[in-house]
Amino acid sequence: MLDLRRLALLCEFARRGSIAATAAALGYSASAVSQQLAALERETSSVLLDRTSRSAELTDAGHRLVRHGERILAMVETAESDLSAHRGTPSGRVVVTAFPTAAVAFAPVLARSLRRHTSLTLRLRQSGPGRGIAEVEAGEADIALVDDWHTQAAVRDGEVLRVHPLLRDPLVLVVPRRHPVADPATPVDLRRLREEPWMATPEGEPSRVAVDRLLAEAGGAPPVPWEFEGLGTILGLVAQGIGIAAVPALALAAGVRGVAVRELPGEPVTREVKAVVRGPSVNRPSIAATLRALHVAARYLAAGLAPVRASADPLQAYHGAVRAGIPYGPVEGGGPPVSSPPGRGSGSGSASAR
Repeated sequence: MLDLRRLALLCEFARRGSIAATAAALGYSASAVSQQLAALERETSSVLLDRTSRSAELTDAGHRLVRHGERILAMVETAESDLSAHRGTPSGRVVVTAFPTAAVAFAPVLARSLRRHTSLTLRLRQSGPGRGIAEVEAGEADIALVDDWHTQAAVRDGEVLRVHPLLRDPLVLVVPRRHPVADPATPVDLRRLREEPWMATPEGEPSRVAVDRLLAEAGGAPPVPWEFEGLGTILGLVAQGIGIAAVPALALAAGVRGVAVRELPGEPVTREVKAVVRGPSVNRPSIAATLRALHVAARYLAAGLAPVRASADPLQAYHGAVRAGIPYGPVEGGGPPVSSPPGRGSGSGSASAR
């Protein structure tokens, strides 16, 4: 009978492309990975890898076994999920990986929503561009929060991966509080702002692509004098009067003083924030509870940011939203909302890359 751990190792090798990369991803030594794959070859009486002194590649038999292996491992995960659902109580560890702005924005609400599940442990970590889905596919994470700027093929909802749309996150204009455009009565004309010192994330970042497209539609993208990895860094520099920027509204969830936020003219440039999970795991109570908490968090984030996008004072708008009954941190199944504004407490100092 095939050893499932060795089968999973072969599938991981197929994803990583080399023994060294597989070993690094799993925390093993390269020799240990090579030995386990050799043992799998003996179990199957097949040559699965074509080895040279410098590399290894899957043989035809290896590719065939990987295809079978992915189905077998999915069935095992489905069986585990079904048994977990039969027990009914969310328990165990759930790993959520998220792009940085989502990690900062969702963390307080998600933690409060899940804390009543005393047998469930949440691990929320940040992922680099394009890494979230790969981590879910590889079993390194249970759920990925990803952003879709509609600039490339989006992940499709299917049997292998299930996609849950959470919210739409528009670009907004952020200027210093003393900037003329900070006055809500002043129309936002991007053509007149083209010569301003714009700040943006580095070229190739999804939000940078959106900003360049926005400025191009306003008459051509001017040179961006400053490029920074973190949206938090950019917002801090805007607050100091150094320049202006267009950022996703979700970046404001951590709270920023000294800036004014204006909606951009024309058709909104938005990204979709989605949760991606492996199909076989969706019935696990721990995964289902976390997905419910993410949907609740998304609704409150969207409601809390709506008045901020139209305000010259995001913190004042936030307090107005709270007074109007829009809490910022619901507890699933009841409980008090988070009463402090964004930027106070956990996660407020993080500099989000996206």
